[in-house]
Amino acid sequence: MLDPKIIQQHGLTPDEYDRITQFLGREPNLTELGIFSVMWSEHCSYKSSRVHLKTLPTEAPHVLQGPGENAGAVDIGGGLAAVFKIESHNHPSFIEPYQGAATGVGGIIRDIFTMGARPIALLNSLRFGSLETPLMRRLLEGVVAGIAGYGNSIGIPTVGGEIAFEPSYAGNPLVNVFCLGVAQHSDIVKGVASGVGNAVYYVGAKTGRDGIHGATMASAEFDEKSAEKRPAVQVGDPFMEKLLLEACLEVIATGALVGIQDMGAAGLTCSTCEMGSRGGAGVEIDVSLVPQRETGMTPYEIMLSESQERMLLVAKKGREREVERVFEKWDLHAVRIGEVTREGILRVRNNGELVAEIPNRALTDEAPVYRRPMETPSYLTDVQALDLNALPKPAPAASQGMGGVLVSLLATPSIASKQWVYRQYDHMVKTNTISLPGFGSGVVRVKGTERALAMSVDGNGRYCYLDPRQGAMLAVAEASRNVACAGARPLGATNCLNFGNPERPAIMWQFAEAVAGIGEACRALGVPITGGNVSLYNETDGKAIYPTPVIGVVGLLEHADRVLERCFRESGDVVILVGESRGELGGSEYLKHVHGVVRGRPPVLNLAAERALQALLADLADERLVRSAQDCSDGGLAVALAECTFGTNGIGAEISLEGISIARDGVVNDAAVLFGESASRVVLSAAQSRVTEVLQRAAAAGVPARVIGETGGNRIRASVAGRLVLDVSVDEAERAWSGAIGTYFAKRIA
Repeated sequence: MLDPKIIQQHGLTPDEYDRITQFLGREPNLTELGIFSVMWSEHCSYKSSRVHLKTLPTEAPHVLQGPGENAGAVDIGGGLAAVFKIESHNHPSFIEPYQGAATGVGGIIRDIFTMGARPIALLNSLRFGSLETPLMRRLLEGVVAGIAGYGNSIGIPTVGGEIAFEPSYAGNPLVNVFCLGVAQHSDIVKGVASGVGNAVYYVGAKTGRDGIHGATMASAEFDEKSAEKRPAVQVGDPFMEKLLLEACLEVIATGALVGIQDMGAAGLTCSTCEMGSRGGAGVEIDVSLVPQRETGMTPYEIMLSESQERMLLVAKKGREREVERVFEKWDLHAVRIGEVTREGILRVRNNGELVAEIPNRALTDEAPVYRRPMETPSYLTDVQALDLNALPKPAPAASQGMGGVLVSLLATPSIASKQWVYRQYDHMVKTNTISLPGFGSGVVRVKGTERALAMSVDGNGRYCYLDPRQGAMLAVAEASRNVACAGARPLGATNCLNFGNPERPAIMWQFAEAVAGIGEACRALGVPITGGNVSLYNETDGKAIYPTPVIGVVGLLEHADRVLERCFRESGDVVILVGESRGELGGSEYLKHVHGVVRGRPPVLNLAAERALQALLADLADERLVRSAQDCSDGGLAVALAECTFGTNGIGAEISLEGISIARDGVVNDAAVLFGESASRVVLSAAQSRVTEVLQRAAAAGVPARVIGETGGNRIRASVAGRLVLDVSVDEAERAWSGAIGTYFAKRIA
């Protein structure tokens, strides 16, 4: 038997090791142990999450590919498909910010073009601790530089995203990357190996020692020794990936392939056994044939390396030379390293000598599945209680009235403009981009058609900390609503589920509740999950991040020229609020920033009302009845109104919020009206001549809607119950909002 310390170092429990010996009928050798360790890691096997993920809705008439492949795909008409997915690269980005983020971008791009789709847009969802600390500034700089360096170089625009800053992410930032591509239905290929005797090809960059045990690293907590894991972070080459992208799309178009898969997490191991398992076949390879950039690499190292820009493909018999010529044209390795076999076995040789022999299903479908213990976290009873009359003393900004609070909120990093970030990204390359970052959902045209695709990634860790199920439902609703605010009809969703250690019952409860919330919201809104990623063990020294499910939603606009953005268009337009305001402050940015507390319950979500609202928004945009739309989310109605004025050359608004009754007195009452974060609300602007029709449409749809003011002037003014409670110049508010994040770095440089 292998040394128990070696087994433990591979992240395997004694029970799991016993299962391995049962599958093999013998003790594994070191190479086989390494193969099992990465395939049975949390990152690859989903052993703690699979039982819950199976409850998610994944089917709809327009879904062409659901979970289980490299990416999901939905029909967008005209024989075209939108192919998309989101994945995490959290642990690598903490250890080595630039390469961790860069290779996260590279990996998700490969997932898309592996399906036969040309990638056309990227989004990212990021979480960091306070920017007051030098470490967080360094991490943010490195991550943003990595995303920009890879995406810009390969020529795929980053068209939007979201960033939030909370103390819980200080020891474990989150880097989630979303990619969208477009393919012909007939060009979609899958990661499958079949056809006995068909050639198995290794294509792309050479294999090195970078990334070995990266999947295992991503399946463990951080501690004071995390820096020692630096060698497990891969190194990316976007220029190599560009060649690989073009070569793969060209060879897919020939029809010469049976299947193709990215060598992502677990590298050559994952691609060989998963392709074989999907095809009900075996794969036999000789690792001595694998192109290597380092000398003396062992079979163990070659099988577990996660070097970037590599693919495994299976060619149809008789068309091998056709495949080789395509890769020769692009000056890339295309080396035949094995063939498909009949027995369903992963067989690895080194110069002909057998070094590993494992049933594929033992590594994939038969990997351990755990229904881990769960318990309600002990902190919930305390933090869900909220007495607005017993709040801590407010921050100094509150002494300047609601105007001071608004300006202060606009300057908080989570709400402030992210232009310091997205100005480092090339968001116009390929000239598909319609809506620029910061102006609403990312929107790209589908060239050759009149259609466009809108996409958004959203999540709120504070809400999920206070109520994981409700917080996850709100994340689905907000991502879908943001897509609808662009005028699109949501078609499908992908999720990236970021949580702490699943072996802790309270964390597992958070996860299960969040998945249940996602499922409930997706079913109610008619937005199926087409795939995604689970990232667990996001904690350092026993301190977990907020539970953070991030939802990416893609929607379709039939007419690309009817996209809506957040900005008011003209003075004299009418401002309309759709949705119901209930003055909910639980878990709000206001409570956190002004009173320094994260307490209460997240906003109530009526899913039927949300679905009606989203359908109404798409109809209003399609018929050109409104000129702008902005979701009310972090910071509530006042922040949403302010954001509508930014980028307009000073078009302000005069707003009256009569009739919004909050059962509190004084300042807190005004704050609830202005900064409460009630869900399912959108601020619209419309020409005077269109207002009656907009209100009639809303009434017919059963969506509350009312006129609350008019655009014009250069101030943001709001009255509550006949009292002017907010009066701020657009210029002052926009200055606070636009320069806040950059100020942290300017101070450091100075």
